Amino acid sequence: MERVVVAGATGGIGRAIVERLLTHPDREVWGLCRQPDQERDWCERMAGRLHLIRWDAREPEQIAGQLRASLPDRTMLDGLIYAAGRLHGEGLQPEKRLEDLDADSMAQAFAINATAFPLLVRSLLPWFRHPGLKRFMAVSAKVGSIDDNRMGGWYAYRASKAALNMFTRNLSIELPRRLRSVACVAVHPGTTRTALSAPFEQSLAQLRVHTPDDTAGNLLTIFDALTSDDNGRFINWDGRDLPW
Repeated sequence: MERVVVAGATGGIGRAIVERLLTHPDREVWGLCRQPDQERDWCERMAGRLHLIRWDAREPEQIAGQLRASLPDRTMLDGLIYAAGRLHGEGLQPEKRLEDLDADSMAQAFAINATAFPLLVRSLLPWFRHPGLKRFMAVSAKVGSIDDNRMGGWYAYRASKAALNMFTRNLSIELPRRLRSVACVAVHPGTTRTALSAPFEQSLAQLRVHTPDDTAGNLLTIFDALTSDDNGRFINWDGRDLPW
């Protein structure tokens, strides 16, 4: 049985990833989300192979106790997909100019889009101590590429995704020293029609837009094919390398 953790499991992309993962009968998923009690029907439909754990990226230190209570003894994990992300909502809006910057909003963006990822990896380390390949995938964004930035704006989102990329790169260096066989990568999912992209319908008309299911399929094609040779890459949804 292959066991994968999906953080942000009830978001637009995260939910689609979980659904795709569980089309394989030999997979079990631990999904991290803010309100697992509202998803009981979903868990029942997955016939005991989906386990949801309460997790808030803005309070990352609380997950350690939840994991100890939810993951059976001697359970070994094979992968982590970090699909949590926030561009707008709850007082957070993408900035167009310096005057739009707000310290609290920026802190929230960094907490959800970036800093919770390495803290979650740290909490999960005991369940990754086995000789097989361990895969860590952070769902980043092309707008987090410093070299590719030509338009500016979206300060908090761009900077927090750039920070996520740096965390991923750092982890790709440290984790092989501690866990040996590791593939730790950042991926750009492509523009996806979710609640995150909903306010930008006019702009989407000029772009190639994926459904959440298509995006999940693209990301899992990458995830399933990862080997230790891929460790440290920033990968586009179609498998190409992206500039950091």
